[in-house]
Amino acid sequence: MRGLLTGQEGELCLSLEKTTTWGRDDMGRLDRCYNIADLREVARRRLPKGVFQYLDLGTEDLVALRNNRQVLDEIKLLNKVLVDVSTIDTTTQIFGKPSSLPMAIAPTGIAGMTWYEGELALAKAAAAAGVPFTLATGSNTSMEKIADEAGGRLWFQLYMWREKQLSYEVVKRAYRAGYEALIWTVDIGLGANREHNKRNGYHQPYKLNMKSALDMVAHPEWMMSVMARYMANGGLPKHVNYPPQYQQSVTGAVSQAKALRADQVSFDDIDRLRDIWPGKLIIKGIMRPDDAQKCVERGVDGIVVSNHGGRNMDSAPATLDVLPGIVQAVGHKTTVIVDSGVRRGSDLVKCLALGAKFALTGRATLYGVGAGGQAGGEKALAILTDELRRTMSYVGCAQTNEITDDMIWKK
Repeated sequence: MRGLLTGQEGELCLSLEKTTTWGRDDMGRLDRCYNIADLREVARRRLPKGVFQYLDLGTEDLVALRNNRQVLDEIKLLNKVLVDVSTIDTTTQIFGKPSSLPMAIAPTGIAGMTWYEGELALAKAAAAAGVPFTLATGSNTSMEKIADEAGGRLWFQLYMWREKQLSYEVVKRAYRAGYEALIWTVDIGLGANREHNKRNGYHQPYKLNMKSALDMVAHPEWMMSVMARYMANGGLPKHVNYPPQYQQSVTGAVSQAKALRADQVSFDDIDRLRDIWPGKLIIKGIMRPDDAQKCVERGVDGIVVSNHGGRNMDSAPATLDVLPGIVQAVGHKTTVIVDSGVRRGSDLVKCLALGAKFALTGRATLYGVGAGGQAGGEKALAILTDELRRTMSYVGCAQTNEITDDMIWKK
């Protein structure tokens, strides 16, 4: 694989100079993107099929993935007229601090394969836009580098290993680096059945085969601007936020570390995290009111109503179908967040109208990074901001705290 990607060192450096600097044509490509779907299409063309489908698809028959979007599309909003909306304020308070939008960037471990140090590019885009950014455990850029170079509000997402002490060390490392919130993702079961990754040769550990090699060769811009840059700067991307003994490259035995994800967990583990994590503690993957209530009893600062973006259990209902019941149960006791499916600024209005304090967005901003790095991430956030402002004007809300369920059309 090394020979396939690098070639002669001098030729590689020359190629990197040509392929990693954005020119007029590249910026024009983003200028012609008018919505998230446009960014998705640019990312689809630029990325190898295996990489794109890893971020774009769900699991098994894609039922949960489709449900998330279908429910959002079916929710209709009532416009309210003769209201002064000359000044629209999209800002809100997230855990007591200002945010330019009622949203935060969700953890997405594939960012570093869509763009060289894509996590850093996305974190910088989030900081520039004034929204929190969540770094995934499986990212390829270290939490320390993100903290040193990105700025903004930084959160860290945790997967728990069976060797829990290793997880605790990672948590302490994130706090030392200055991350303000910890998101523990709990809806992992025994792993996801993502058959498309196996077909594309893009499961972990990554194994180069003829199909995936041809896929990369057919996308030379990506190969030179992403993989070749990693090779020129220390080798293939690694899971640098894993415990030290599991920080192997994407072609290494990372499945060994994944096998250590804890399948022996309980609500008592929240107490332990609460003991060692002084910042905000958020539990992600809640789909039942009784689970939400148990989290609240353990003193969490927030819960994320999430079906993992339709990427884990394909029989899961859409998050917006279960959101109102969870808000009714615990919305007055903790911060209820929702994710899975946001593609438009109007989707953010729907999430807030159904009771969420804010939403997480994963794929929407990841498409932007896949299309154009930091500039693409900023483009995605600008699109969502503009659409949110327009929708707020239609429903007669000058501020996000004015968004309520009375603007949802009920048959």
